[in-house]
Amino acid sequence: MTEKSTNLTQYNQYSFIVSKDAYSNEIKQAIEKIFKVKVTKVNTSVMRGKLKSFKGNLGYKNDFKKAVVTLAEGNTIDSSLEIK
Repeated sequence: MTEKSTNLTQYNQYSFIVSKDAYSNEIKQAIEKIFKVKVTKVNTSVMRGKLKSFKGNLGYKNDFKKAVVTLAEGNTIDSSLEIK
């Protein structure tokens, strides 16, 4: 968890790394089912992989999709849980 995503929790928003081909409504249904909370909004963005060098060769890290989920008032997610 980054500092930016930690600061989002005060606005009842949580960030997740999700599958690149997942739609917002699928993410909403999964979060509601797994954590038993009410989701009001889902924002997604595809984060491009960074350029890295390994043993003199240049390459890119894999792209990934990030979802920022806004929960209804009174709902929280225990951030100590890890789901794989």
